[in-house]
Amino acid sequence: MRAACAGSSPIARARCSGPKRISGHDVCQPGDVESARVDRWLWAVRLCKTRSQATEACRAGHVEVNDRKAKPASTVRVGDTVRAWLHGRERVVEVARIIDERVGAPVARECVVDHSPPPPPREAPPPGARRPRGAGRPTKRERRQLDQWWGRRGR
Repeated sequence: MRAACAGSSPIARARCSGPKRISGHDVCQPGDVESARVDRWLWAVRLCKTRSQATEACRAGHVEVNDRKAKPASTVRVGDTVRAWLHGRERVVEVARIIDERVGAPVARECVVDHSPPPPPREAPPPGARRPRGAGRPTKRERRQLDQWWGRRGR
């Protein structure tokens, strides 16, 4: 795996004194890399599945760094608070370590301090959600209840 700080650009190499091995991965320590692009950091710490999704979230205004709207190229530093609306819920995380390469989940967890509010509890499914095998199609009433529970509008 390529080192997180040993990029091909001279700027990337100048920002870091060298990678450290953590859990089998080359990752920069907090003092090594001083900043990273917010879209790349969101992807690296696995808050977004792809870097494209992280970039789109920034462009759409769903990401804030220290209570300011963030463009994809905005920088994050250790100690910054990143607030993002991702996957239907608000995520509030503090930057504990700067990485700009995607690493394994255990290493990525060490790079963030999660201050997100807990997700709202799911209510019990409506009566037609679990049907016995071979019971046939749901009735019109059961379909309406399912649509209401899933938050879908009438068809």
